[in-house]
Amino acid sequence: MELKREVQSSDILDPRNDYKPTPSTVEVRWDPLLGYSARLVTGGRLLPPSDFDLEALGRRTAETCFFCPDRVEAVTPLFAPELVAEGRIRRGEAFLFPNIQAYSRYSSVSLYSPALHYLPLDRITGPIVRDNLGAQVDFTLRATRHDPGAPWVSINANHMLPSGSSLFHPHMQGSVDPHPTTMQEQLARVPADRFQDYLDTERRLGERHLGNLGGVEWLAGFAPLGFNELRAFVPGVRSPEQLDEERLEALAEGIARALNLYAEMGYQSFNLAIVGAPAEGHVLSARLVCRSNLQELYRSDVAYFERLHWQAMVDGSPEELAERAGDRFRG
Repeated sequence: MELKREVQSSDILDPRNDYKPTPSTVEVRWDPLLGYSARLVTGGRLLPPSDFDLEALGRRTAETCFFCPDRVEAVTPLFAPELVAEGRIRRGEAFLFPNIQAYSRYSSVSLYSPALHYLPLDRITGPIVRDNLGAQVDFTLRATRHDPGAPWVSINANHMLPSGSSLFHPHMQGSVDPHPTTMQEQLARVPADRFQDYLDTERRLGERHLGNLGGVEWLAGFAPLGFNELRAFVPGVRSPEQLDEERLEALAEGIARALNLYAEMGYQSFNLAIVGAPAEGHVLSARLVCRSNLQELYRSDVAYFERLHWQAMVDGSPEELAERAGDRFRG
């Protein structure tokens, strides 16, 4: 498989170099599965660090939080008994219930724990993610069995306000729907052998392949959709409801390690999408990207390139990210 990339260069008269002709470069890369493009810029940091006191904001928002222990039982809805007989799903400390604002035919919210209102990325562990993810897998399995006409499944997360979360309390969201998202539809069209070719190519090159953790392959995305994109593939599984306990635990451990890495790099906010499809041969995949740090005046990581041109512009290379990740994804 060819991993297509091209460096564009032109000269500018740079005031930082006494207005002498100075090369200015940007690298364009194309995703090997879907063909969309991304741009890698050098020489500056588009997502600056932040000294914002996130814990203090957590204390203030906990006073009225719907998801904290004093309120969660009283204000969150219940599933219909034919879908979830007990109304809500619990696994360990994780607590799952219907999204009061549905985003799909069957839409869920799962808390890592009602008690974990403040959960910075360096405190996230494999077991914490496992129970939350496991509650979502339970929900998606029940929903797809209940309604075979809703085969498109994803598990997602917006962590902290810059990621699109309307609430501070950390949680995941599940979706089971008759119709795919744009990304699901495009990934469902990828032939099974192309997934394998991509993984084989990245393993052979060794620049972005991070390791195999319990049967889950981890990579730094070649043409990232966002900052510090990490990708996971679960061969032999096409949709979240098919995850057995062993691979569920392995995927959760990898997600926790990815988030710990983001914390080490100085980030507080992320998005996660675990994307399934009913197509035979489809390979379940997960994507994580960093989002802007919360602070009084911050630069959004989504601008006209991302929103209107459907092309990410990031400030670091996947190879640098892979080097930073080291061997943490090797099990």
